[in-house]
Amino acid sequence: MLHQQYPHVSIKLQHRKYLEIGAILVLGIFTVVLYALPKFTVEEIPLEEYVAPIENIEIPPETQQFDKPPPPARPSIPIESEDEEIDEDFTIEETDLEDFEILDEPPPPPESNVIFIAYDEPPEPMGGYSAIQKAVIYPEIAREAGIEGTVIVQATIGKDGRVKETIILKGIPKTGLDEAAMDAIKQIKWKPAYQRDKPVTVRISVPVVFRLKTG
Repeated sequence: MLHQQYPHVSIKLQHRKYLEIGAILVLGIFTVVLYALPKFTVEEIPLEEYVAPIENIEIPPETQQFDKPPPPARPSIPIESEDEEIDEDFTIEETDLEDFEILDEPPPPPESNVIFIAYDEPPEPMGGYSAIQKAVIYPEIAREAGIEGTVIVQATIGKDGRVKETIILKGIPKTGLDEAAMDAIKQIKWKPAYQRDKPVTVRISVPVVFRLKTG
């Protein structure tokens, strides 16, 4: 390998030198131009709130018409009639109250035979109500005629358990059945009704059934 006798004449060394000088010149020119040209300023725009535009809309007037209520009716004014003429000789006779007759008062309502007496324990026939049916004697007239039915008797049971009075509330007259029913009730000894552990006199309704045996 040959060594170069004149190193300052080397092309590589000269090329590097020129590059360094060129870079220095470029940087210098750039710096001069940067300071020489006028500076640009940015104008700041103030920020404002956005307000939406308001549109004015014209609303047409209502075209519907409402009927006014009719005015209240005026009170009628009486008008004197000219057609009717009153006779001057017409007179009103005087009323004499003595001519009226005093009407009789309406009759009082009929008295009811039912007497309501409060009791805690009702009266009961000794032996039950079947004892009354056993004591019934069927009348021959009703038996031959084949008459049957139910007679309701109102009986007054005293404090001693005896039947003091009997009244027919619903009967079959002219057949002997009413009398037979009352006789059967009177024959039975009764347990009196009690009110607060004391015997009382009461009235009760007792049905008596009349049925003919068949066969």
